[in-house]
Amino acid sequence: MGGLLKNKGFITLMLAQLISSIGDWLSVVAIITMVGLKWEASPMEVSFIILCLAVPMALLGPFTGTIADRMNRKAIMILSDVVRAGLILILAFADSLWTVYICLFIVGMLSAIFVPAKNGKLKELIDQENMKSAMSITSMIDSGTKVLGPLLSGLLVSAFGTKMVFFIDSGTFVISALLLITLPKAAASVRVDSDEQGGASFKEDFLEGIRFIKGSRYLVVGMIVLGVSLLILQLSDSQIIVLLRELSNASPDLFGYIVTASGVGMFFTGLLLAKKTDYNALVLLFIGVCGMGISFSILALLTQLDLALPVLWGPALGLTAGFSAGLVFIPFQAAVQTETPVHMTGRVFGVLNSVTTTATIIGPLAGGLLATVLGVIPTFVITGLLLVAVSIVGLVFKSKIERGRANVSESQSGAHGTASS
Repeated sequence: MGGLLKNKGFITLMLAQLISSIGDWLSVVAIITMVGLKWEASPMEVSFIILCLAVPMALLGPFTGTIADRMNRKAIMILSDVVRAGLILILAFADSLWTVYICLFIVGMLSAIFVPAKNGKLKELIDQENMKSAMSITSMIDSGTKVLGPLLSGLLVSAFGTKMVFFIDSGTFVISALLLITLPKAAASVRVDSDEQGGASFKEDFLEGIRFIKGSRYLVVGMIVLGVSLLILQLSDSQIIVLLRELSNASPDLFGYIVTASGVGMFFTGLLLAKKTDYNALVLLFIGVCGMGISFSILALLTQLDLALPVLWGPALGLTAGFSAGLVFIPFQAAVQTETPVHMTGRVFGVLNSVTTTATIIGPLAGGLLATVLGVIPTFVITGLLLVAVSIVGLVFKSKIERGRANVSESQSGAHGTASS
């Protein structure tokens, strides 16, 4: 952990991530306020806003990951930030839904290439022994901005209006790009990898990344478990507001408290794992899946009982669910980052982001259908039991999964190159 604080490149990258992540939340809240309240868009039209941001990541992840591995990652991130700054400015003057959709779809495409490029650059900057702590800090920034971003955005929208918030958000991307300019260049070993791939076609590079993932049982099973768990989780997570309507004495602010508590829970997981890095990623992943299942089941049970003081037990369960979610995402992503060769990081994380984003798109749609057919409380109970079942099966077969880890470890020889100025 101490080594990370002395790594100027890492500090710069994290600061850029913090600023742009806050900016992301500013624009999302401002867009929904503008379209949903001022333009009085229908629920489906509002849903398309989120889809325009998520679909590019789901569909293009593996391809954008290949681009991030073939090109200069620092240049990709700077270009992505600059173009997104311009697109957000266009949104400030948008007067039609189609303008909003087109801009957001392009923003989603740029985000789809920025994320794997960032993870690849992180691999260049950090040595193996500090990688788990680095991934935990990255997660802390994500969960921290999840709590603070909407709150800050709500205050700014109320005080200055949506147009000014778009200007501020555009400015955050510009600041992020200026910070990224100061990042060290790629290390010599990384440049050699890129030069060796120079003669290969995009298709060959893409297929090489897929073969690498398929060759590791650990990666394949981990991604499947992560995707399935997130899909199951989203069945209910998207219906929490509907579940709370079943309570007779729920506060109007209860949903906000639960969401905030879950973000705080994930933040504490990151804080803990940044300091304690001698963990087994698979064990924590399955414990986290089980914890989410139990939290959701208890939430459904207490709602069915219409227990008093939901303002206390609701956020408490949100906290445990968020803490458990941190155990699912942080250790596995750290393990993937640690064991993937630096020249393949973009492709592997591109596929990983595609899997998780697809689950977040399908999950809410399926959850809405399930809650309509079965009722919201049975949906939460089924979700909880399925998550517990996934965790039990995973723990039973843990040793077999970990034997496949050797396939990744054999590729370690060129896995890391320290960055030079």
